[in-house]
Formats: sequence, structure tokens, C-alpha cells
Amino acid sequence: MKPGLRIYLIAGTQSLASQMEIRLQSKGHQVFVLEGFCNLIGFAYNDPPDLFILDISTGDESIFSIIRELKADSYFSVVPIIGLMSESMARSFDWAETPLDDFIFLPVSYPELFTRIDLSVQRIRRVFDNNALTRLPGNTSIQHAVERALGEPMAICHVDINNFKPYNDVYGFSHGDEVLRMLARIIFNSVKESGGGFTGHIGGDDFVFIVPIERAEQVSQEIIRNFTAIIADLFGEQEKTCGYYIGYNRRGQKEQIPLLGLAIGIVHGNNPNIRHYGKVAEVAAELKAFAKKSVSSCYVVDKRTNPERPAKDEE
Repeated sequence: MKPGLRIYLIAGTQSLASQMEIRLQSKGHQVFVLEGFCNLIGFAYNDPPDLFILDISTGDESIFSIIRELKADSYFSVVPIIGLMSESMARSFDWAETPLDDFIFLPVSYPELFTRIDLSVQRIRRVFDNNALTRLPGNTSIQHAVERALGEPMAICHVDINNFKPYNDVYGFSHGDEVLRMLARIIFNSVKESGGGFTGHIGGDDFVFIVPIERAEQVSQEIIRNFTAIIADLFGEQEKTCGYYIGYNRRGQKEQIPLLGLAIGIVHGNNPNIRHYGKVAEVAAELKAFAKKSVSSCYVVDKRTNPERPAKDEE
């Protein structure tokens, strides 16, 4: 059974509050019934909930002001607020002015309420977990996906861009962001076209994709092939011919910086020596460090799982 939520509840009447408290507790939720809105902000800061259910049926502007204040706060902006209202109120309600995450008509239909609670929480988690630049799932989703893959014949593949920081320094962050967006699309499309799987963005130039083991190398090759073709358009003919561009190191000295490439570490989820998320990241980092020694884009399969498989260079 999934753990319950901590819910702050404000209902229009004591009888409704008592009834809702009982029904919500029956679903495993911890319910805190507040008598009014005047102390809501103070209670929320002292003991933050996972969800607000607020009766706004009176249409009191002070209530809407409190909701706006909560949603303007960086912490509470990710806490769902479900409003209780009449059907007639909803017809003229200003949704842009009062940022509710969902609503329930009075009288309350409890099956609908339980469904809307689940949907509101899942919606917020998806929106705020996804990377703002690439829109790919972020760290929470990645951790869950990796944990599901452990013990299964799945390949957990970490992707890193070689020489990305100096590229940002020379060409600017806007060009670097475009590289990240392009790589995100390449990984996502390669995984999808191979038959499906999971794609996530850890942050910066670090990505993850998860596919069945038998497809991992094929997908890695496809990603490297497409990335190499697209990245070529970002450099001039001289840089492509030489295989490098001129930049400056931290001492302010000119140096030759290789063109962008990829390092991919492939970890097998059914390796009995890898039992948790942290170990996957540790092994993947070792594999990527080995892959970065190659002069071209490269993927490396965990040799402790498949010792007969060497590292693979892809032009």
C-alpha cells in the first residue's frame, strides 16, 4: 500500500469537515482540519503538508489571496491545492487569477475526490521533476526507473558529452543549451524507435536511458551516429578538418580542444553485484571515464558482467 499524504483541510461546515476527515483517513491519509484561513499560512510554514483541500465556495477574496500567496512561494508552488466549489461558481471562476491545481464540486463525490487527489499529486510530480530545458524526466523519475530495472535484464546507460564545458566557454551558453536539447531529442527518438524504454536528464550534460540489454549497444550506436552527424554542423570546415577548435584553458593559455563527442557507460541491471541506485551511478561513472579516453565517441559495456565485450568506438 502506498504511503498516505499529509493533508490540510478547510471545509465550509464542521459536519463536512468531519465526514471528509473520516473518508480521507480511510485511504491512509493524515488529515489536519483547520477551522479557517487566517492561520493557514503560519501552520503551513511550521509543518508543511503534501496537499491542501480548501473550501472556496464563499467566493471570499481573502481566500483567493491566500491561495495566490501560497503558489507564489517557491516551496509551496509544488504543493497541490484542490478547491471545493459549487458548479455554478465554476462557470465564472477566474482560473488564471486563482491558481488552483484541481477542484471538486459540492456536494463532494468521494470516489472523484480520491481520483483527483492522485491525479493532482502525480501531475505536480511530473511537471516539477522534468528538466526545464529538455522536458525529459529528472532525478526522481530516473531513480525510480533505475530501481525498477535492477534485477531485470535491462541496460542502464549513462550518457555524457565530452568537452562540453570548454564548448560552452567558447561558443556561449545558448549554443550549449541547443546541444543539450538536440542530444535529448536524439536519445529519446533512438530509444523510442528501437522499441521503447526510458529516457531521463540527470542535469547538465548527463543523461540516462534504459532499454533491454539486447538493444543497448544498437541504441548506443544509433545515438552516437546521429549526434556525430548533427554536431558536425556546429563547427566550421577548418575545425572539422582539424578535429579541434582553439580555446583557452584556466590559465588563459590557448589550447586545442577536441570537437564534441559522447561517452556512454552501459550497466546491466541484472548484475548481482549491483543492487542499488548509488552503485549504478558509481559503475556508470567508471565506465564513462574509461570511454572518455577514446579519441572518438565511445560506449563501454560493464566488463564485470560481460568480460568478453570490449569497449566500442564509433566514428
